[in-house]
Amino acid sequence: MTFEGLLHVNGWVLFGILGQIFFGSRFIVQWLASERRKESTIPVAFWYLSLLGGLILFAYAFWYRQDIVFTIGQSAGVFIYVRNLVLIRRLSRQRDAGAGA
Repeated sequence: MTFEGLLHVNGWVLFGILGQIFFGSRFIVQWLASERRKESTIPVAFWYLSLLGGLILFAYAFWYRQDIVFTIGQSAGVFIYVRNLVLIRRLSRQRDAGAGA
């Protein structure tokens, strides 16, 4: 890839950059939450940012880049992010049910 190729920006590239911003910001969210608690923690926002960034990057990789390696990598993560959100929601419902008893 040439330097000029790196500077080629279109709507798809901006979309991919947006996905990378969401995906990257999850680490800042996790770091700040851990600093507040003075222990390592993963806030729910981490999983939502992971899912949003992962979906955007999946779409970018599949439709624009047509890159099988990038596409597979992003699709695997999306399942993990969704599963973590399902587990978090399930635990939250169990806690709510226990608190109301």
